[in-house]
Amino acid sequence: MRLSALLFLPVLILASCGGLPPGSGLDAYQAYDRPAKTAHDPSAVRVEVSTSRQRAYVMEGDEPLLVMPVAVGTPATPTPTGHFRITTKEERRRSTTEGYASSGDLTKKVTRRNVPAGWKFTGRPLPYWCGFGDGCGFHTGWIKHTPCTDGCIRMHENVAPKFFNLVQVGTPVDVAFYQPEDRLYGNIPLPPDAGPLPDYDTSVYTSDAYFERHR
Repeated sequence: MRLSALLFLPVLILASCGGLPPGSGLDAYQAYDRPAKTAHDPSAVRVEVSTSRQRAYVMEGDEPLLVMPVAVGTPATPTPTGHFRITTKEERRRSTTEGYASSGDLTKKVTRRNVPAGWKFTGRPLPYWCGFGDGCGFHTGWIKHTPCTDGCIRMHENVAPKFFNLVQVGTPVDVAFYQPEDRLYGNIPLPPDAGPLPDYDTSVYTSDAYFERHR
């Protein structure tokens, strides 16, 4: 094959996948998962979060029970750093401030204070919510490779139930720019960046479907 023909091969491959490299589409994102171990002593479990690496480590002593990618707050709305504890757990929580307004066949994203008169408000789903700090929490959400949240810590839809089952109210949470676990365990496979991926239909969020959107 001539060199000129070889130069066009990457372009043809990308075009066949809708502009995304192989293994980076929605199917690959939905297939992503991380293994988890059961704690010997649930009261000894702690969570370490690295905002620079966007990783969370569920630890029991020196043993990692779950290592997962997370999405953290942007520079404008950073995830708070410091020492916290899990204060609440709610498998099917909805936001009380952000969500969707519906009227007949029309649905649009809104904040609670901007709901048009006569429209129904449905809070944004925050599956597997584990609250910590002042209004922040871990919850299911799209995982991007750069900070993208309003301060909460998003977990992949398939991994969130595992985290939820490993922690309990009172579990210590340490959030820092860097964690020693970054060097030991941080080099894990990542899901495709959710940024270029198509969002789910609005009906997934206004119904109970997103709460069940995991393997």
